[in-house]
Parts: sequence; C-alpha cells; structure tokens
Amino acid sequence: MSTTKRVEDAARERGLEIEVRESPKASSLEEAAALRGITPADIVKTLVVKGKGDQYYFALVPGDRAISWGKLRAAVGVNKLRLPEPELALEATGYERGTIVPLGSRTDWPIYADERMVGKRVSMGAGAHGYALFVDADALIAAYGATVADITDPIDGIRGELPRQ
Repeated sequence: MSTTKRVEDAARERGLEIEVRESPKASSLEEAAALRGITPADIVKTLVVKGKGDQYYFALVPGDRAISWGKLRAAVGVNKLRLPEPELALEATGYERGTIVPLGSRTDWPIYADERMVGKRVSMGAGAHGYALFVDADALIAAYGATVADITDPIDGIRGELPRQ
C-alpha cells in the first residue's frame, strides 16, 4: 500500500476529511507556501520527538515557528526531549523526514499541537515526497485527542505572510 493511501485510510477511519494534492519540490518554506497558496504559518511540520526510553511524541509546529524545547518539556511533563535519528523516525512512523504525519503512522503517539494551529485549515506532509495534505486543524486535533499548548517560538528570517495566489 502506498504511504499516501495509508494516510487517506487513516483519515477515513477517524472521520477526518483531508485533501491530498501533488506538491512540487520547493527550495524554501516561503516558496512551498506560495505554491500551495497559503502562508508559511499554515504549513505545519510534524516532528517526531524522543523522550525517555522508547517514549516518543509528535509535535505539530507551524512553519514560521520552531519547537521551544522548554515549553514542550513543560507541556509533556518531562525533563529531557530530543529529535531522534532519521532512521528511528522512519522505522517508527513508516514515513521519511519531510513526509511525516500522525495519520497512518505505524505508531500512535501522544500529539502536542501548537496553539497557533487552532481555527485554521493547514497543510502537512502526506506520507510521501511530492504530496501535501490539507486538513482542518481543529478536526485533526479532536480526532487524535491532541494536547494543544504553546510549544513554539518564532523563527527569525521568515519573511512573514506571502500573498495568497
């Protein structure tokens, strides 16, 4: 089964409406947003975060933001978190970095969604390079029982909102 089909099947099982579209390779976040007709903040990265032992989490981070390790540790209630090696993330989710999404992941981990996603339609990885999915963030959060918290800080260098095309 293709990874995008796995994403679509997982969305259907949870009653989530998603749209998977082809997404040309972009050289920057701003270019990716422009190609999708959205702002950088509306592209949400799914990051696999490793805790103690075999404990992992998903962190959903708007494109114009970065994980705040202190805020995320406080939200999760742990002292130590890190990004795992790419091969560990691939083995655990079935998705390569840059395509990771909670939908259809081989493992369901607790999800921490940055509060800035709430109320938006966002674009995320779709399980395969060259594709993106669009979903109502509130529906995604509800379908997975995600914890919503302030877990990010602004990224310097983002050029702000790009015009919608």
